[in-house]
Amino acid sequence: MEPHGERAGEGDRVRITAQMLKAWSGEFSLESILLLKLCGLGLVDLGCLGECLGLEWLDLSGNTLTHLGPLASLRQLTVLNVSANRLTGLEPLASCESLQSLNVAGNLLAGVGQLQCLAGLQRLEHLRLQDPLARLSNPLCSSPSYRAAVGELLPGLKVIDGERVSGQGSEFYQLCRDLDKSLHRSPGPVSTLPPCEAKPWVEPSYWKPPQAQGSSILEDACRQFRDTIQECQELSQKADDSLAQAEEALRPASGDTTSFVF
Repeated sequence: MEPHGERAGEGDRVRITAQMLKAWSGEFSLESILLLKLCGLGLVDLGCLGECLGLEWLDLSGNTLTHLGPLASLRQLTVLNVSANRLTGLEPLASCESLQSLNVAGNLLAGVGQLQCLAGLQRLEHLRLQDPLARLSNPLCSSPSYRAAVGELLPGLKVIDGERVSGQGSEFYQLCRDLDKSLHRSPGPVSTLPPCEAKPWVEPSYWKPPQAQGSSILEDACRQFRDTIQECQELSQKADDSLAQAEEALRPASGDTTSFVF
């Protein structure tokens, strides 16, 4: 269901109403609304949006907003997209203590000082000031060092304009930036390296099959088998000799008539 706004004049000036919010969300109470997508509606006035006290996710991109006053009461708001509007300040967001991700690309923020109101947001980690793919930016982004200035003002940020500036992965982004800069530098005089002779990775003899060694392994096995057989025969002979000696010792002497009965 598409949301319907209340006309504030003869033009396309749209103001948010409670009826509009309830119809779009299907909720009977504004405080029960958790998510709202109100992009591209020509909104100029947020109306009663500040009464959605449980709101956590809000998309207001592509409107004609010049202020965010009603958002000051949204303490549960974690994700906010106000890109492609006409904002010159973000002061009402200073009280959005749960805010984690903020997209303000495509507005009229002229200097880094206009982000000072965000310094108290301890949970804010993602901030987007420009979006090259959507061709959205802010006047402050014209400075080559604006990201460094923003990072210094808001040290808790982990991602600026989609690029990780701190935490795991930040070194990779820095490496990519350095590489990109080196590729776009004006080329200097090209030095000619002396030709070098290609050398094989391994010695030529590496790929030769090993020389045949005859049947040395088989011969060793046969010799060991013969030695084992010989040892067995010697042990058998010793056993026979021992048995013969035992029988000789147990045989009664001639003329001895003594017998044993068991």
